[in-house]
Amino acid sequence: MAVSALWPATSSDIWFLMTQKEHFTGRYTVPSSLSDKRFDQAAAELIPEHSRSRLQGWIKNGELTVNGQPRKPRDKVMMDDVLELDAESEIQVSWQPQAIELDVVYEDEDLLVINKPAGLVVHPAAGHADGTLVNAILHHSPEAEQLPRAGIVHRLDKDTSGIMVVARRLAAHTSLVNQLQTRTMGREYEAVCVGALTGGATVDAPIGRHPTDRKKMAVTKTGKSAVTHYRVIERFAAHTHIRCQLESGRTHQIRVHLTHVRHPLVGDPVYGGRLYLPKGTDEALREHLNRFSRQALHARRLTLEHPSSGETMSWEVPLPEDFEGLLAELRRHAREQSA
Repeated sequence: MAVSALWPATSSDIWFLMTQKEHFTGRYTVPSSLSDKRFDQAAAELIPEHSRSRLQGWIKNGELTVNGQPRKPRDKVMMDDVLELDAESEIQVSWQPQAIELDVVYEDEDLLVINKPAGLVVHPAAGHADGTLVNAILHHSPEAEQLPRAGIVHRLDKDTSGIMVVARRLAAHTSLVNQLQTRTMGREYEAVCVGALTGGATVDAPIGRHPTDRKKMAVTKTGKSAVTHYRVIERFAAHTHIRCQLESGRTHQIRVHLTHVRHPLVGDPVYGGRLYLPKGTDEALREHLNRFSRQALHARRLTLEHPSSGETMSWEVPLPEDFEGLLAELRRHAREQSA
């Protein structure tokens, strides 16, 4: 990743210009007015927000297709043909240090361990140019601007709370990436899912981009290997509090795997579907479930080998207030149902 300051480091308002990958997807049906046009010409008309040179590059790379098949730029398209875009482009993003409060769990020359609140985006991206964890880290640890992605080696979704580790030196970054790749970094999550599970299990199912909704992930035959272990912590009338351990780190892994086994996370706005209100739900629980507007997922515990000392270190952060409130309401309802 390229990193450069746009003006001297003595400025009180420094911006760092970095490059990152932006994912573009879309489906476009060719209207009668563009029938018999060249593929690249039709694409330029249908996708005007991108330059012609970028579109031609995607066509040549097979990232922009016709009816699911690669074509040459000069090939003709016909009415009702479907142009499908699934591409990545390197873009430049300005990351500014911002004085955003961090809940620091542990800190030394190599590591910064934080408790991320729900609602905080990890990386700047379209729609979230600033106010992210990266902006906060650059303010807290200016040396992070010399590291890939400001030292962040793994991520949590915006509305997932909990523990994260950030590298503060390049050697530490390399060590943490290796631990993730060799699966020696331990990560435990707590979640509340729909349904009263009878016991723990393992979900071993590959995860890839959803075949029709490219903004989502799904279990697919062509996906990458993904393994999630879960066990029951507490069972309620129609929900279960579980602990999850990952053997891999796919995007939205726990959310996708629990949905795959028909036990989506409470409050998940993407994979949860319609609000599930079990038989016997009273008004108090109904209102609480309606108000819980994020996936009930919290990164509880992190274990790793310290990059310099080799010592095995572990940290655990408590459940946030909204998560504890959800559990308390589920306990109340379960008691009243069994009374």
